[in-house]
Amino acid sequence: MTAPRTTPPGPHATTSPGQHATTPPGPHATTPPGPKATTPPDPTSPGPRAAGLSVLRHRRLSVLVHRRSVAVAVMLLALLAGVMLLSACVGQTYVPPAQVWRVLRGEPDLVVGELRLPRIVLGALVGAALGLSGALVQSVTRNPLASPDVIGVGHGAAAATVLALATGTVASPGALPAVSVAGGLGAAALVYVLAWRHGMQPTRFVLTGVGIGVALSAVVQLYLTESELAAAEQVKLWLTGSLNGRGWTQATPLAWVLLLGLPALVWASRALRPLGLDADTASALGVRVQRTRLGLTVLGVVLAATATGAAGPIGFVALTAPQLARRLTRTPQLPLAGSAATGAIIVVAADLVARTALPPLEIPVGALTSLVGGPYLLWLLGREPGRGARASR
Repeated sequence: MTAPRTTPPGPHATTSPGQHATTPPGPHATTPPGPKATTPPDPTSPGPRAAGLSVLRHRRLSVLVHRRSVAVAVMLLALLAGVMLLSACVGQTYVPPAQVWRVLRGEPDLVVGELRLPRIVLGALVGAALGLSGALVQSVTRNPLASPDVIGVGHGAAAATVLALATGTVASPGALPAVSVAGGLGAAALVYVLAWRHGMQPTRFVLTGVGIGVALSAVVQLYLTESELAAAEQVKLWLTGSLNGRGWTQATPLAWVLLLGLPALVWASRALRPLGLDADTASALGVRVQRTRLGLTVLGVVLAATATGAAGPIGFVALTAPQLARRLTRTPQLPLAGSAATGAIIVVAADLVARTALPPLEIPVGALTSLVGGPYLLWLLGREPGRGARASR
């Protein structure tokens, strides 16, 4: 009789009295995962957010704010206030800042209150309107070399003014700003209609505007060569753009246009973000690209035409102000507030130099801005070759 053979437990088997042998899991055994412990989110945590951006919320309204753009806008407004104060103090007669402050509080003064202050305010409003207009047009065309001057707004205003003087339609000089506004709007509408081919293509829009501008410029030159000397000199002075002799009469309508256009500008600042993408992507995001482009173009043309009617065509402000503002804010899209403040600074500073550079003569502010803007345009063309063509595709 043999005893039953017993197998000793292996190295991986464990036995205990009253229990079955169990084998611990090897290195390749998997254990079904249990429920993971979750940590409730902290309600005070801001969550992921793009660098440099903040969200301001008030009830159902939320606004995305670029912090650097706000800081730059505040800085530019402070600089604008300083330039306006300097322009009010400096001239053939120096006025101390304390006297300027008393005039602002209501004390009557001939030099500051009647001569300098109205043209300074007008220059700031004209520069702001041109800066906004340039930012809107360049954003729609996606071309840094485009501006209301390029698409024929200034030429249309000049041609309408010339035709009104030639035909005797306008009896009083006070009606000339309204005529120039109508001419600028009419020229922009003509460019838009001729450039429309199943939608507005930015490149075709700019090229059509250049062609219409050249044709309207020929009308102005024809009038200057055939008209009498006095009428020709009046038109030439208006064509250079000047704040001399202008004041509250021209500033008030432009101020109302800017004030009433604030809701449209708020809409424009939100509409410009998706338009920075290509048309297909913007359409996929639910943006009606053609209607948005049309609305932004109309807003920009109205601002440019009103500014041109108030002070004449002041060149290169709408071209340079948005690009300078974008370099300061470092944003992908053109900042509207920064463009307006930059344009106002350019015009007020140019008018200060124009008044004081060659006393007692006054250089038209439009001639001075064109003198500075021409080299800037050449620098922009040389520094960024082909960018405008690529951006407009």
